[in-house]
Amino acid sequence: MSKIQDKDTRYFIEINLATLKVTKCAYDQKENLDKGRQTNPAVHRLFVTEGQFNKMVERCAKDLESIIET
Repeated sequence: MSKIQDKDTRYFIEINLATLKVTKCAYDQKENLDKGRQTNPAVHRLFVTEGQFNKMVERCAKDLESIIET
């Protein structure tokens, strides 16, 4: 099932602070994101624009296969 993409969609990348590796690449509606707060202190959530998100997915699709959520 595909997620909704509209004006309330927020795109983000999650980075593990210990390894500095991308652990999640996803998007969701802003009401589902805990007002932008990250509840896991070991992970940093970096919000990006839709264009930045799409360019990263386009350029890194093969490397992101295991962590991307669509």
